[in-house]
Amino acid sequence: MKFIHTADWHLGKLVHGVYMTENQREILEQFVQVVAEEQPDAVVIAGDLYDRSVPPTDAVELLDQILFKINVELKTPIVSIAGNHDSAERLSFGSSWYKHSQFYLSGKLTNTFTPVQVNGVNFYLVPYAEPGVVRQLLEDDSIHSHHDAMKALIGKMEETLNPNEPNVLVGHAFVLGGKTSDSERVLSVGGSGCVGAELFEPFSYTALGHLHSPDAINHQKVKYSGSLLKYSFSEAKQNKSISIIEMDDKGQFTHRYRSLTPTHDMRELEGHLDELLDPSFYEKQRVHDYLKISLLDEGALIDPINKLRQVYPNVLHLERKIDLTDMKKKQSYNAMQGDKKSEIELFEQFYNEMTSAEFTNDKKSVMAEVIEKVLKEEGAK
Repeated sequence: MKFIHTADWHLGKLVHGVYMTENQREILEQFVQVVAEEQPDAVVIAGDLYDRSVPPTDAVELLDQILFKINVELKTPIVSIAGNHDSAERLSFGSSWYKHSQFYLSGKLTNTFTPVQVNGVNFYLVPYAEPGVVRQLLEDDSIHSHHDAMKALIGKMEETLNPNEPNVLVGHAFVLGGKTSDSERVLSVGGSGCVGAELFEPFSYTALGHLHSPDAINHQKVKYSGSLLKYSFSEAKQNKSISIIEMDDKGQFTHRYRSLTPTHDMRELEGHLDELLDPSFYEKQRVHDYLKISLLDEGALIDPINKLRQVYPNVLHLERKIDLTDMKKKQSYNAMQGDKKSEIELFEQFYNEMTSAEFTNDKKSVMAEVIEKVLKEEGAK
């Protein structure tokens, strides 16, 4: 049995003021092409189809078009759940009759733990739910964390789970030890949002969503697919992909990746302004990518963002390395009024705390003259 594991589409995502819907449309068209080529027995989407509970109209239409192509035109079963960004109620709409076309969408958690069966594999669907919801659903007052909730839910599944058959859990969770990025919403304050990977031991494979990197966790049977696109610059070095799983009737599986190529990648560039604007440099670059640029220049620069955008139209974030270095020093700056130092020593310490530039002897001489002049004027009053 072959299935494709994907998650975290985040349709309608806004990144640095730019709606990603058209970029998402392009990457999902590639995804549909992969489905057509691979001809899987099912497509598994492990949550966060939308980026927010009330998505833009364009995002809703895009999801409808893509799921229609996969499920109706390609006649491929879909197994999907809601993530923490989705509205469980909205995704649940129509799920009762979707099943007739083998579109199994679990938006809202219920107390029915019967798996979806596709070509000999049992898919147990666990849409995202807060611990309080699970506590009320199971009438179990001992549930206080996401770990408690997942443990209780899997316990219910194990009551009827046949360990001699291939069993796959589809969930949306933050597994303890997973690598995060800036674009993932925190599930709970502190460690209560984490679940232990050991909970998924009863399953042949656990298809997870939430963390955006396909290698967010190193585990033999618990896997994240990662997002289809990069949604923050903390993901710039990640290799985005989808997972192709081929499983036998004993639950043993092989796992391979297929990459998709976005029209606009998300990258980071660093250098001096003149260097970045030099044709010999930028002609070798994909100038239309979404960029975060760090400038190494010292001193004042006149309108660097507009100069850069004449060459790199999709600069989303600009920062100066010297400013970041100075900021770190400012954060460690301590009041010096109580120190028994001369005025020039105090100024030199202040200067070194506030800037990374060298306080040269020439600067020291100039400042000494200024201080001496001020002190004379003060003494003459």
